[in-house]
Amino acid sequence: MSTMEQVERAVLVGVIGSDRDEESMEELKDLAETAGAYVVGVVTQRRKGIDSAHYIGKGKLEELKAFIEANQVDVVIVNDELSGSQIKNIEDILGVKIVDRTCLILDIFARRARTKESKMQVELAQLKYRLPRLVGLGGQLSRLGGGIGTRGPGETKLETDRRHIQNRIKAIEKKLVKIERHRNLYRQRRAKNMVPVVSIVGYTNAGKSTLFNALTKAESYVEDKLFATLDTSARKLILPSGTHAVLVDTVGFIRDLPHDLVEGFKSTLEEVKYSDLLLHVIDITSPDIDEKIRVVEKVLSELDAIDIPRIDVFNKIDLIEDSSIVNNKQGIFISAKAGIGLDALKEAVERELAEKR
Repeated sequence: MSTMEQVERAVLVGVIGSDRDEESMEELKDLAETAGAYVVGVVTQRRKGIDSAHYIGKGKLEELKAFIEANQVDVVIVNDELSGSQIKNIEDILGVKIVDRTCLILDIFARRARTKESKMQVELAQLKYRLPRLVGLGGQLSRLGGGIGTRGPGETKLETDRRHIQNRIKAIEKKLVKIERHRNLYRQRRAKNMVPVVSIVGYTNAGKSTLFNALTKAESYVEDKLFATLDTSARKLILPSGTHAVLVDTVGFIRDLPHDLVEGFKSTLEEVKYSDLLLHVIDITSPDIDEKIRVVEKVLSELDAIDIPRIDVFNKIDLIEDSSIVNNKQGIFISAKAGIGLDALKEAVERELAEKR
């Protein structure tokens, strides 16, 4: 975050209908902090579904308004995707900026994008998100100061009419098609040379980039934050026998990943689909490990990559105190950071690739 950028005081709001929603609220806090917010409070309401007009009930909304006024809140972050009319309705009552979960994730992606391609992919997803919400987002786009939810495409782009945004979407899509053609040529060359491709996949912040660096001695960007890696990296992986493969690091997955973002990054994620082997990196210390595995498998299904041979790699083994956690899990147990289990992992990779030949 820039030192000149003001830290926004945020309150998190969510509707709780199951234990999964409770876990999702915890994740929302991590997302908000990754986006640079200071979380001053959490307001939840237990109900079967969201209110079609205001997301939460009128009484809870009044409670939220009082909290905002008492705690100098700048932004309300909602744990679901809202329509333009919902954003407008809530903002009219509360008088502060409203950011939904999708907008928050897009904002983080806008911060993390480093290459020209990933910047275009994020902008494309943001424009597709904002297009049907021009009315609801009008209030916050006209506000001075920017902040969460306003990064990426500049205000001038977003204040123009619908047709201009649609034209911008078409222009970005055209440029991304050209980049994809170059990637396909590179992929064909690799296949011709019979070099196997191993892709690292997993839930965000599971330690994929740390493992990538440990296996290849590369210096890929690593930070203990959600979505630290957006841009696909590829390096040579030398196997125990001296043969080599191409190791690919990919963007992390997350529950309720915005559809437009998956679509926007599909060309980058296609690398997964054409892999010979996947390394599914799993944070063994995570309390909702099974849910995160389910999310990753769901995204792999969407990418037509669920049937690719896969090794489950349980990371951060050095941080667990109860060794019985590993008893009912099949896979390789490592600590990418401490260098534990990496030789066993390389041997397992070589065995799997040998079976494919």
